[in-house]
Amino acid sequence: MRADRLLSLLLLLQNRGRMTARRLAAELEVSVRTVHRDIEALGASGVPVQADRGPAGGYRLMDGYRTRLTGLTDAQAGSLFLAGAPGPARELGLGADLAAAQLKLQAALPAAPAERARRLQDRFHLDAPAWFRDADPVPHLAQIAQAVWDQRVLLADYRRWSGEERVGRPLHPLGLVLKGGIWYLVARAADGRIRSYRVSRFLAVDTAEEVFERPADFELAVHWAESARRMEEAMRQGTARLLLSPRGRRLLPMQFGAAGVRALTGAVPADPADPDGPVRVDLEIESQAVAIGDLLRLGTEAEVLAPPELRQALAATVAVLAERYGRG
Repeated sequence: MRADRLLSLLLLLQNRGRMTARRLAAELEVSVRTVHRDIEALGASGVPVQADRGPAGGYRLMDGYRTRLTGLTDAQAGSLFLAGAPGPARELGLGADLAAAQLKLQAALPAAPAERARRLQDRFHLDAPAWFRDADPVPHLAQIAQAVWDQRVLLADYRRWSGEERVGRPLHPLGLVLKGGIWYLVARAADGRIRSYRVSRFLAVDTAEEVFERPADFELAVHWAESARRMEEAMRQGTARLLLSPRGRRLLPMQFGAAGVRALTGAVPADPADPDGPVRVDLEIESQAVAIGDLLRLGTEAEVLAPPELRQALAATVAVLAERYGRG
C-alpha cells in the first residue's frame, strides 16, 4: 500500500509541479505528517525532491527529472472508463484506482498532450445528480458491482416502490447504469426476464459462489436504450392542453424537461396580436395523479384547458388545499 502511495506522490509532483504538504495530504487522503515521511522515503530512494520554503513554497522535483514507472494495473486500466465521472467511480469503489490511473496516464504522455489533459480536467466536470436532490444511499453498490464483474449470482432483499419487500430473490447481475444520478442494476430474474432494479432499494445482498453465464446476445447499452424507450411510452398516458403565462413558458422546460421543450415547439399565442403573451401548448402527461402533482409545480403560471376530467381533478385538489390552508 505504501509503495502505491509513494508512486502516486511522485506522479503528483511530476504532473502538477510544486505542491504544498497540505495539498498533497488532501490528494492522497493521508496526514501531513505522513506526507513528510513519504517525501523523506522518496529522497532516500534517490528521487530528487526539493523543498522550497516561504509563502509560495512546497515540494517539487528537481528540474528535468521524470519517472517512467507508469504501468497500469488491471483495476486502474478498467477505471479509466469512468474518468469523466469521479463521483460514481468512488461509489463503485474505484476512486483510488481512477486517481492513480489518471496520474500514470498523465505521466506517460508527452508534454503537450499532458498539458491539454490537465486543462480539460480543470475546465470540465460532470455532476450527475439533479439540483436539490441528494444522491440515493447505495451501501451495497460496490458489492453489486463486484458481482456484476465476477458474474456471480446475487441473493437480494429488495424493497419495491410500493414498500413491499422481496426476500431471497436470486438475480443474475448483468450491468449497472447511472441515470440522472440514480444507480440501476440490470439483472435477469429467476423467471428468465431481464429487469431493472433501483440500487438504493436493495435492503441486503449476498454474493453466492455460483457463477452464471451471461446471455450471448446481451448488450447493456442497447438493452437500456430499448427499456427506457418502452418505459417512456408506457408512462405517456395522455396530453394536457395548457394556457401558459410568459413566466410559465420559461418554467415549463425546467419542470418537465424534454417533454416541456417539445410542448413549446408547438406553442400557439392565445392572442395573435400579442406573440409575447400567454400561449397554448399540448403537454405529454403521465397518469392523472402524477399529472396533478407535476402541474401544481407551475402554480398560477398555467391553466389546464383540457381534458375536462384533468381540469376538474386539479380544481378539486386546489379546493382541498385552499380549505386546508384557509383554516384558522
